[in-house]
Amino acid sequence: MLSLWENTAQLPEFPRLHGDIKTDVLIIGGGIAGILCGYKLKSAGVDCVIAEADRICRGVTSGTTAKITVQHGAVFDKLINEFGTEKAALYLKANEKALNEYKALSKNIDCDFKETDSYIYSRNNRRKIEKEVTALNKIGCNAEFCEKTELPFRIAGAVKLSGQAQFNPLKFLSEISKELKIYEHTAVKELKGLTAVCDGGRIKAQKIIVATHFPIINKHGSYFLKMYQKRSYVSAFLEAKPLDGMYRDEAEDGFSFRSAGKFLIIGGESKRTGKKSGGWEQIRSFAKKYYTDAVEKYNWAAQDCITLDGMPYIGNYSANTPDLYVATGFNKWGMTSSMVAAEILTDMIKGKINEFAEVFSPSRHILRKQLVLNAVSAAGGLLSPTVKRCPHLGCALKWNENERTWDCPCHGSRFSRDGKLLNTPATGDIDLDVRY
Repeated sequence: MLSLWENTAQLPEFPRLHGDIKTDVLIIGGGIAGILCGYKLKSAGVDCVIAEADRICRGVTSGTTAKITVQHGAVFDKLINEFGTEKAALYLKANEKALNEYKALSKNIDCDFKETDSYIYSRNNRRKIEKEVTALNKIGCNAEFCEKTELPFRIAGAVKLSGQAQFNPLKFLSEISKELKIYEHTAVKELKGLTAVCDGGRIKAQKIIVATHFPIINKHGSYFLKMYQKRSYVSAFLEAKPLDGMYRDEAEDGFSFRSAGKFLIIGGESKRTGKKSGGWEQIRSFAKKYYTDAVEKYNWAAQDCITLDGMPYIGNYSANTPDLYVATGFNKWGMTSSMVAAEILTDMIKGKINEFAEVFSPSRHILRKQLVLNAVSAAGGLLSPTVKRCPHLGCALKWNENERTWDCPCHGSRFSRDGKLLNTPATGDIDLDVRY
């Protein structure tokens, strides 16, 4: 089940760690967030090392639909109401800066980069779209309201933003990772202070960035309460009319669309990891109805960390860990969020003030309704009787019929049918007495 990106990009290979080494900054995790942090730090003259448990960009990063946009769903009306105009404007500005950084870097990289319009649409809630347009214009973004799009069905309205972008993320990351100091097949088993105990040796650092999608260290930050994960499904079709723009439904049960060369990419069926889902069959049924000649060529799945308030956690891992940092909780928008994280964390490590750091601080207050829901879900998973349990915090695993995997509904760890770790926050395999 390789994604379109994995089938069309050749990633460089890096050695395993053998022996003990020292570095100024250790980055744990070789996905897009970790690689961009490494790239930014190296460009700033900071010695850094990336430790990746498997191969770079073969995890969550390979599952993205790769939309580079400041339009993170219909969120800005909510952000203004919850945080005020100033913070919402800073969130927008941070992501605009990230988008422009991609535009600049991609000029010299063959990564199928394309500037395009982005749309958040609704099939039945015109008022929500109108409010989002008003909110964006209020904080300085030129948003348009649209009633008609190139989608093959009617909508109540859409928010249109021009000058957004899309690309092949693995082609992009293949190029910028080439000169970085990376160790693959080098899993971090534990941290002893600022020394990482890995497969093959130890890495002693002055500072550490945890960029493992879902943070793997439980004793700081309470991320097991502050986040949960969602699983969604993606298919790439041939013989379907291509789209000029990128589209996403404002509703959780809706679909997203973009073209990539001769392929039409449709994503959807987003559910909390570990919960029942219609998977690719729902996408196929939709495509059969609206794109009658479409032929499915690739299918894959994506996984996303969802925060309590809809904004990522970027900064110190906790208030008590000045030399330990984190980049997580991208809420399905990992492209710009990863670039934002790389800029903020590079400035923090260099001792520079970053104007966006406070907005994304992981130490912001957490007393929200979703915190209670996360706690209830975790309690249910802990109390559920089963012999198959997640090694992260002991929650009961659920069988995922779509992908033939064992998934944790508490925090989103996933394991192959024979117990091999697929997704964090768990850090090791599981033993199964029954094989399916």
